[in-house]
Amino acid sequence: MTAEQRRYRIEHRTAYRYSDSVSASYGRGYLRPRELPWQDCQEYTLLIEPAPSDAAESTDVYGNVDSYFHVTSSHTELVVTGVSIVQVRRPEFDRAAADRPWEGARTTEGDAEGVEFLLASPYVQITDGVREYASVSFRPGRPALETLLELTGRIHADFKYTSGATTIGTPIDEILVEREGVCQDFAHLAVACARSQGVPARYVSGYLATTPPPGRARMVGVDASHAWAAVRLPGGHWLAIDPTNDQLADERYTTVAWGRDYGDVPPLRGVIFTDAETSTMKVAVDVAPL
Repeated sequence: MTAEQRRYRIEHRTAYRYSDSVSASYGRGYLRPRELPWQDCQEYTLLIEPAPSDAAESTDVYGNVDSYFHVTSSHTELVVTGVSIVQVRRPEFDRAAADRPWEGARTTEGDAEGVEFLLASPYVQITDGVREYASVSFRPGRPALETLLELTGRIHADFKYTSGATTIGTPIDEILVEREGVCQDFAHLAVACARSQGVPARYVSGYLATTPPPGRARMVGVDASHAWAAVRLPGGHWLAIDPTNDQLADERYTTVAWGRDYGDVPPLRGVIFTDAETSTMKVAVDVAPL
């Protein structure tokens, strides 16, 4: 296996605990990695405790695999674990297209996919503040790749990664003022910047394999789900950028799903029937190279 190709075992475990019994739980989410030209999901298992009375998989409008389950036995704890074996190669993109002016990626008449990823969405607001921030990078006639690399670097430099500083519903204009957030915020901002200039962009969820400090053993369960953006290039190719880490997505990135924003592709969401007054949720993600 070359340096530009990696194989991983990914375990995403979510544990819910309730202060009183739950009579029924409905859950839906995105945990199964996509099949892509540069990515093969070789194995996938979804484990649910207690065992569900009903479970199914379907494919949504964007081609993501959506898992559904229904637990009908009484419980005070629900544990959902997705386990995958994935082989990932470094994505290729058309360098000639990437060197063309970014304006060539704008939508045209009849471009259904482009319009889908161009409009504002619940977590991607296109405001005057976003347009102003984006305009620094999206200068007229500038090559698309150069534009997106600078935008990625600017977000990385201008914003501080601070866990807990925001919620998923924090408006982008507030993030622009406070200059801090997490990977979902930075992905939403990158998407908003591209859309504000008429260029389609999508929100991508998945995992990033991390490397431990030199001389330290790799820890299990400390990796987290990750988010980045993909922006369309002239000619129709897409380029995945990660403003959280100031880099292009490569063979360390496992793609699970993409959509207009986080609301389209959350790892899990659901409905419970209970009298419980309190609950806790604990998430552990482990991306282990094989």
